[in-house]
Amino acid sequence: MIGQHDQTSGAHFAFTDRWGGVSAVPYEELNLGGAVGDDPEAVRTNRSLAAGALGLDPAQVVWMNQVHGADVAVIGPDWAPGTELPPVDALVTDRRDVALAVLTADCVPVLLADPEAGVVGAAHAGRPGMVAGVVPAAVAAMVKLGADPARITARTGPAVCGRCYEVPERMRDEVAAVQPEARAETSWGTPAVDVAAGVHAQLAAMGVRDHRTSGVCTLESGDHYSYRRDRTTGRLAGYVWLDR
Repeated sequence: MIGQHDQTSGAHFAFTDRWGGVSAVPYEELNLGGAVGDDPEAVRTNRSLAAGALGLDPAQVVWMNQVHGADVAVIGPDWAPGTELPPVDALVTDRRDVALAVLTADCVPVLLADPEAGVVGAAHAGRPGMVAGVVPAAVAAMVKLGADPARITARTGPAVCGRCYEVPERMRDEVAAVQPEARAETSWGTPAVDVAAGVHAQLAAMGVRDHRTSGVCTLESGDHYSYRRDRTTGRLAGYVWLDR
């Protein structure tokens, strides 16, 4: 159910796999995405199961309506369970009573934390979001809340790798013009984009020194959802929160 759960100096980073839930085919099993055609009751159950496995209150997990952009929402003191957020692709907060969540099925889930400042962030970085700068925007929003990039710990989760993310050559050139580190080639020799490499280059440019990737390619892994592989499929989640 929880493919990876790391704790670093009071910050928690967790990424799910697809197992341990109640969703039926083709979403089996732990689909956490509410906008992919799955039974809403199954998604609610899955979110409760995943939160419980992490010791979280499912009502205190903040989810995004992701749109492949670069807008960031700050979860402040007025947020309460059920509060509707505008469409965004990143969340930041200095609240210790909530967890931030990001949904993916090939895109790069980015989790960020500065425990000393008491600030965390989560970002959804697909190819368009990476090009638009959603990760630098999330880091900048954390800095406004008192975070220091040099203290931020960043973790990226399972995502399609640069050896598998084939794109037209013109698209690769357009991406590489913005983020050269994202230029890649598939294992069969065609143009590709490595979104995770681009994200980690952006983190480094923002002054984030501690940034690590999961190394799992969603397209290659049968334990993870992949939109590029299956089209109709579920969504994985990444969670970040601080000890109270």
